[in-house]
Amino acid sequence: MIPVTQPFMPSKKEYEKLLENLWDTKWLTNNGPYVVELEKELSERLAVHNLTYVTNGTLALQLAIKALDLQGEIITTPFSFIATTTSITWEGCKPVFVDIDPTTLSIDPEKIETVVTTNTVAIIATHVFGIPCDVERIEAIANKYNLKVIYDGAHAFGVTYKGRSIFNYGDISTYSFHATKVFHTVEGGGITCANKNLATKIELLRSYGYVGEDYYLPGINAKATEFHAAMGICNLNYIEHNLEKRKEISEFYNKLLPSDIHVIYITENVEYNYAYYPVLFNSEDTLLKIVSELKSKEIQTRRYFYPSLNKLPYLKDNNDCPVSESISKRILCLPLYANLDKKIVKKISDIINSIIEEES
Repeated sequence: MIPVTQPFMPSKKEYEKLLENLWDTKWLTNNGPYVVELEKELSERLAVHNLTYVTNGTLALQLAIKALDLQGEIITTPFSFIATTTSITWEGCKPVFVDIDPTTLSIDPEKIETVVTTNTVAIIATHVFGIPCDVERIEAIANKYNLKVIYDGAHAFGVTYKGRSIFNYGDISTYSFHATKVFHTVEGGGITCANKNLATKIELLRSYGYVGEDYYLPGINAKATEFHAAMGICNLNYIEHNLEKRKEISEFYNKLLPSDIHVIYITENVEYNYAYYPVLFNSEDTLLKIVSELKSKEIQTRRYFYPSLNKLPYLKDNNDCPVSESISKRILCLPLYANLDKKIVKKISDIINSIIEEES
């Protein structure tokens, strides 16, 4: 079976060498030395300040909402992983969906102001597939209405805009280090914010809200373990190589597949990370035929993201988002990982091209 994604694994000996120290010290969690080291190395690699390493990307979003004391309506995108929406609802806020830009697939800033009310407290936008949102326009809107901005950067590790890490935008940026991501710590996530006082609050929230015997606020357990941090320290040694391989494979797909189904358009001033390889078909029927044919050849794909989140059955009274609803039915992510054989890419592309030709 060819998976749609495959986690990069460092040298086993390299990882085990770090683990030996854990058997000696018995320091396995509670902000251990590997967690501290990983936070430092990530801060340097990403050129960000106040990075807090947490258990996963979903908790990172929830901690961001909690740290900003948000209560009310949060404007967000319907085209994202479900965690973007569930984090809002878990924190007792109401998601208000705004349709997406058909090119970037991120929230359409021109539609944000149409849903701002007196109950609106924030905007949570996702850098979909790692392509940056229109951060300048979103910032202008947020300033106009005194709204907080959280960026879900789960896909955006290493992405820069105008020479700056995309994680340096907004009041808070969050990211995921899940095993399926460009950089992973098996499970894990991160939070970045420019405000030092806010960063201190996030650190407290991560660990029950107390230090020693001093209790400051009601926190939660979002601490990451030394085992996960050790995996991240090892994987950082290979990140440049992996990014280059992903770029190479993506560009090979580009050569083999028709340009009208390409989704990733790298805009000006963006350094991209090639996190995913999505393609967009003319109809859902075509997508389903391709999924079925690839599956019969033991090749996995993923309908990422489907359905459009404004259509979730347990959320009521949502705005219609026709662009997101249409794209979510027709978009498909193809296999992409650093050691994917180009012969497989050729096989996948041949199958897709054959079905498209049959229908034309």
